[in-house]
Amino acid sequence: MKRIVISLVFASFFMFGFSQKKELRSISKMVSENAFSEAKSSLESIEGLIANSEVKYQTQYQFLLGNTLSGLKDYQGALAAFKALESLESSSGLSKYAKELPAIYEQLTADLVNSAIEDNKTKNYESSFKKLFLSYEINKENNQDYLYYAASSAINGEFYQEALGFYLTLKEQNYTGITKEYYVTDKESGEESLVSKQEFDLYKKSKSYTNFREADTESRLPEIVKNIALIYVQQGKVEEAIEAISDARAANPKDLGLILTEADLYIKLDDKEKFAELMVEAIDQDPTNPVLYFNLGVINSGQGNAQAAREYYEKSIELDPSYRASYLNLVSLILDGEKELVDEMNSLGNSRADNLKYDQLLLKREGLYREVVPYLEKFLGIDGDDVEVLNTLKNIYGTLGETERFREIKAKIEALEQ
Repeated sequence: MKRIVISLVFASFFMFGFSQKKELRSISKMVSENAFSEAKSSLESIEGLIANSEVKYQTQYQFLLGNTLSGLKDYQGALAAFKALESLESSSGLSKYAKELPAIYEQLTADLVNSAIEDNKTKNYESSFKKLFLSYEINKENNQDYLYYAASSAINGEFYQEALGFYLTLKEQNYTGITKEYYVTDKESGEESLVSKQEFDLYKKSKSYTNFREADTESRLPEIVKNIALIYVQQGKVEEAIEAISDARAANPKDLGLILTEADLYIKLDDKEKFAELMVEAIDQDPTNPVLYFNLGVINSGQGNAQAAREYYEKSIELDPSYRASYLNLVSLILDGEKELVDEMNSLGNSRADNLKYDQLLLKREGLYREVVPYLEKFLGIDGDDVEVLNTLKNIYGTLGETERFREIKAKIEALEQ
């Protein structure tokens, strides 16, 4: 009797394994035929049995489940299945699927990223950042870029708390996102082009290209720290914002991007004195940057330091004669003096002394107009279709009695407005 019992148990175990094998083979066929919904239903029906089966059946089950869920675009479920498969093989010493997993993860990452791109196009930012974060989780060491993009999508969708978590992780990892770019110049056209590493190596063997150069992209760390700080400011956590930038600057004290990031924070906190101090520090790092001088011009103008503001705007124009904002702010700064003159003119009476004073003030006012004319004309040399600037110049010519120039500008405005 004892032998019969043993034989029955063995037979039952054999039939149990045979049934699983047959069922998994049938599901494998469904997956290969892209019948993913049917495959999922079949997998769910044997889930309880598989949990108590041999490891080799459990790994096959997870492999089929991962492919099924991936086909159904349940990427999170697919990743969980593949990770479970990886863990089962690692703990059991099996390796049937180990060689396939890298390609599987690569394809899963590509599917997630492509789907996230489509989500971004339709402004479904929540779905996008979740898929990009999942792409990062597939391979945290090599997929940090996707965590950075996940944060950007979260920002676009105003999911600031999630974005903050992503940015803090990147900051802790000292992520910079710096990559190497490759450039070549076509000898015939003289045009420089950005190419891939493979193309770069290939073109080096060609006589049609020259000036081969490599360059690093800008670090993303200043932007990351800046966004961390801005989210903290939005949340009313000013101390955390300042600490975030201070930590980054302590590690990279000469980083221009971080100096500007800190300056941007202080202007948002309405600390103009600290902003100006940081702008001076930034100029020490990049003394030929017209934008920095422009920003100092803005700050000094706001603080009533007109002469200093003018010098900064003029320096900005000297460094970049096409920097339009500096022309406009300089003209506005000069014409700020007009109001005081007009107020004084309107306060005068009809006495001989007042009339004489009036004429003197009128000449000063005309002097302001003549002073800004060259700046307005230079601006129009850069952007000749700016109607607001054209109207300003037209009115000035009218006031100065320069009829011919007045008519020329008037005709141009009318032509633009037709």
